[in-house]
Amino acid sequence: MSTPLPAAVLWDMDGTLVDTEPYWMAAETPLVEEYGGTWSHEQALRLVGLGLEDSARIFQDAGVRMGIADIVDHLTDDVMGQLATKGVPFRPGARDLLASLREAGIKTGLVTMSLRRMAESVVGLIDFDAFDVIVAGDDATRPKPFPDPYLQACDLLGVAPADTVAIEDSPNGLRSAVASGAAVIGVPLMVSVAGAGAHAVWPTLEGRTADDIAAFHSEHTARKGAVR
Repeated sequence: MSTPLPAAVLWDMDGTLVDTEPYWMAAETPLVEEYGGTWSHEQALRLVGLGLEDSARIFQDAGVRMGIADIVDHLTDDVMGQLATKGVPFRPGARDLLASLREAGIKTGLVTMSLRRMAESVVGLIDFDAFDVIVAGDDATRPKPFPDPYLQACDLLGVAPADTVAIEDSPNGLRSAVASGAAVIGVPLMVSVAGAGAHAVWPTLEGRTADDIAAFHSEHTARKGAVR
């Protein structure tokens, strides 16, 4: 491969690697209704890419009389149960791109606001050694859209953020990755990523390989150098 490789590629999980957002939404509605409230699709979309504790506070505002940790555990258990019965719905091209990166020798990290136990369960269902590190919601010093989760992943991998590529599907995730200094690709799913700062927007990961990632990172680095 003639184009220099990035030092690492950092992946969001929910909505980017796997399309679990419908699972989260299916868990949210009965929880709110159990306490006499209502929960709309529009309200659910507000939570896409948001840290779980921040999401839990929104559920408390919607009338759910549970502690923040209890809400997070309840929703996580529900989604993990759905994953166990329905399987892991990878986004188109995501698994193949991840495999291509590993074959090229590029380090990979999973940077998610889901709890570590859920992230590990998803990673455990991938049939190859997919990630070098995981930074989960209960690991992050501050949640997305703060840059902390991506900076923590870079530190664990021993790489500079500017030498990495991040892949995200939500505005909050994109803002986190951009603020870290990574080169960032938006792959929208349920919400628009317009105005969130992505350096490129790919409609799908289908057909993408490590070559495409390397070319994107090289072009991004060249553009940054040209404006200095």
